Amino acid sequence: MSAFLWIKNGRVIDPASSRDGAGDVFVRDGKIVQSLSDAEKAEAEVVDATGLVVAPGLVDIHVHLRDPGQTHKESIETGTRAAAAGGFTSVVCMPNTAPWADNAGTIQRIKDSARAKAVVNVFPTGCLTVGGEGAALAPMGSLSRAGVVAVTDDGRCVQNNEVMRRAVEYAHMFNLPVMDHCQDKALTEGGVMHEGFWSVKLGLGGMPSAAEDIIVSRNIILSKYSGAHIHMQHISSAHSVELMREAKKAGVNVSAEVTPHHLYFTDEALQSYDTLLKMNPPVRTEADRQALIGGLLDGTLDCIATDHAPHTNDDKDVEFDAAPFGIIGMETALAVCLEALVHSGRMPLALLVDLLSRKAANVLHLKKGTLAPGADADICVFDPEEKWLVKPPFQSRSSNCPWTGKTLRGRVRRTFVAGKQVWDCENPPAPVVE
Repeated sequence: MSAFLWIKNGRVIDPASSRDGAGDVFVRDGKIVQSLSDAEKAEAEVVDATGLVVAPGLVDIHVHLRDPGQTHKESIETGTRAAAAGGFTSVVCMPNTAPWADNAGTIQRIKDSARAKAVVNVFPTGCLTVGGEGAALAPMGSLSRAGVVAVTDDGRCVQNNEVMRRAVEYAHMFNLPVMDHCQDKALTEGGVMHEGFWSVKLGLGGMPSAAEDIIVSRNIILSKYSGAHIHMQHISSAHSVELMREAKKAGVNVSAEVTPHHLYFTDEALQSYDTLLKMNPPVRTEADRQALIGGLLDGTLDCIATDHAPHTNDDKDVEFDAAPFGIIGMETALAVCLEALVHSGRMPLALLVDLLSRKAANVLHLKKGTLAPGADADICVFDPEEKWLVKPPFQSRSSNCPWTGKTLRGRVRRTFVAGKQVWDCENPPAPVVE
């Protein structure tokens, strides 16, 4: 493989450098450079990006790699292959593994496995509380030294406000962002979809928006009092967006993400009782969906993250009430966002690229998401217009994708990590089968 890469004739979008226009991108020894010499150009691997967009590698700060302990659903190898297929060059993995990543030893195991098997950059998170049980605080000092980029109990929102207060104060001592799945469990017991017209009509247990809004409010208060950075995962409710808007106006140290599926679907889609549409938080109303888009447009919501959550076919092939929450999302994320935001006329393409790259990286202070000279040559090359049919096999080990059978518009053509090609849609690697 050449030490030099020359991607030419593309539309280069790099919001961090205020760059958006026709041009070339050059790479030397895994780093972006201003240009190459004539001799280096003669040796370079050349990629003709005519008609394509050349963007920073996408960054996903909310991914479940299921490794260790649940590799029948996903592994670091298959999960990072799925990331590469979706144009993601950096992923932040959640700690709800088996065992939970609540100690330095498990974090080191994840890092060692990523070093050996990952095709994209993997940044681990650690637990907020021991075992994600919401009681005893995890050892955040040792987790910080082990290299976690944030702490979270992910799907297990800490319900005890005193525990959460102490946890965010402790995390703040080590400059660790706290990521929180905002859900008052007492309000969602037995719920499987958004509480509203469609839950009543379908006879399914509802999960009210208030369950999210209450915890978002709590976290804003705790951040205001402690100064800790609290990041709200997968915001789904219009009122939560408004709470975040007011908090940011007041200078509170909070941030928030939204997922592609909450930007694309509403609760009306659940009429088929398709368990591939069962997720937590649930997809909500059209008013909520529009509020999420508005929050991205005005900066209230900081980035887009997939909450990629693999489950086996057997897990999902049950009654709706019995199925687990969660979908896979990395391989379709860019196309889904293009459909929901750009092709619909709601958002300029450059802003979408920013939300999926630089802005996502900035939430957790990752040095990623730019094509500026000196940066790692993590690059996503995509065709915003190409239509493709979503169907198995996926690079992910699981196939719980709600877009299966749908034609989406926008496709990742190539992905590079440190200048090395890790995805080519014309020559995809065979999915890993064990």
